[in-house]
Amino acid sequence: MLINIISARCIGIEAIPVTVEIDINGGIGIHLVGLADVAVKESLLRTVTALQSLGFHIPGKKIVINLAPADLHKKGSGYDLPIALGIIAASGQVELPGLGKYLIMGELGLDATLRPVPGALPMAELARQMGLEGCILPETSAWEAADLSDLRVYGARNLTEVLGILGEREDCSRLLVTGKRLTFPVPPVRSGVMDFSEIIGQESAKRGLEIAACAGHNAILVGPPGAGKSSLAKALSGILPPMSLEESLLTSKIFSVAGKGGGQCGLIRERPFRAPHYSASMAAIIGGGNGDNILPGEVSLATGGVLFLDEFAQMPKSVAEALRGPLEDRKVTISRLRAKIEYPASFMLVAASNPCPCGYWGEGDRCSCTPTQRQTYLGRLSGPILDRIDIQLWLHPVDARSLVGPEKGPRRETSAQIARRVARVREIQRRRFAGEGIVTNAEMSNRQLARFCPLSDACKESMEKIISNMGLSARAYTRILKVARTIADLEAVSAQPEGLPEPGPIEPRHLYEAAGYRFLDRQNIP
Repeated sequence: MLINIISARCIGIEAIPVTVEIDINGGIGIHLVGLADVAVKESLLRTVTALQSLGFHIPGKKIVINLAPADLHKKGSGYDLPIALGIIAASGQVELPGLGKYLIMGELGLDATLRPVPGALPMAELARQMGLEGCILPETSAWEAADLSDLRVYGARNLTEVLGILGEREDCSRLLVTGKRLTFPVPPVRSGVMDFSEIIGQESAKRGLEIAACAGHNAILVGPPGAGKSSLAKALSGILPPMSLEESLLTSKIFSVAGKGGGQCGLIRERPFRAPHYSASMAAIIGGGNGDNILPGEVSLATGGVLFLDEFAQMPKSVAEALRGPLEDRKVTISRLRAKIEYPASFMLVAASNPCPCGYWGEGDRCSCTPTQRQTYLGRLSGPILDRIDIQLWLHPVDARSLVGPEKGPRRETSAQIARRVARVREIQRRRFAGEGIVTNAEMSNRQLARFCPLSDACKESMEKIISNMGLSARAYTRILKVARTIADLEAVSAQPEGLPEPGPIEPRHLYEAAGYRFLDRQNIP
């Protein structure tokens, strides 16, 4: 008797269907075919032991298990559950009328309990696209798809519960993890995140990071130890706007295929903040793996959020230079001999670095480095990388009076106050780019720059002076235009506290402020 069970395999952040075909006929032995890796081949022993633990018998006949399409590599332990169900149904031990209505994946323990599998969210989306009634997944994995209200997603804890669902003889609604669409409220401020009001001084840096948050511009903080670089970068996550449904779905799919979505109830609503150590490898930052088992790296896991790279100048040069493509294209393509996978990488880079090995260049006579050491240190950051960083901020130590008596100064703005402005600027951009396929100023192409950032004669004259004086590249020019557009949007929002204003055109003052954030382009360290 031939049984077909629908399962899936993830390639990138998309799932493609895999049909588990099981036939029991005259002969002897269990045969698994269909380009299965070691983990899939080992599933036979796990499956047989799990079935025997529940009292099922293994037919003394030839059992052929085919994973179709046969030319696609199958990996992982998620095929345990469909193989076990196929053996039960093909041998006629239990009647399972619902077997063809669901996409089924799950790893079996020896006691027939289910363990989570990666990629649950893309698999649930595939089931919806195929017109299936739903999918059956291990409970921990199923919660990732809790927001897909137009699909029946069951979360089972063991094989017995799966048999109950497919047998259709009992009410298994208690196992459903879907049924209502969850809203997307503003998430609470994550614990441990510093508030902008708690950071003393550094007002110009706060202004620069607010502009960066308004449109997802990349930023770098350069300054001596203790100036507040890390604190400002971490506080940035508290002023970013809530994720849209589309952003949340994309980020959740990346975490799902990476196997990091387990235990998440529904889609990820909090923008990711990834902070890998500066010694992280190329594969950890960009993504990689063996054969066709390619996993997303930090640039993809930070999609929709912030990638914070502390001690940026200390990173291996090859790793830092590998960021060029993701920063420009907002995606990363990882190629291997047998596979080529593309992952999204639309993140906001926030880097931090000391200005020299000792960290005190530019602070009076405290620097003990030689001119060669200073030149070499920041020289590790190449021109192409700095070209892609829109906002460059130099921080100085906070003076003693501000540190000792901060209560005597003006009341500092909280992250919540800044976040409200940022959210309104983001809404302006969302309306501006409706139908354009982008949502922020930082994502504009050259065609969109010409349309949304026209320059008056005065602005063109100012821009010519800026380019000639600073020796900027064409890319730096476009980056200045994008930042200037954001500054103009923020100025309109600040001038009108209520409602959503219509931003005016870019003015020369906006261009000069934007150009002022590119000091590293003209930096000459003696």
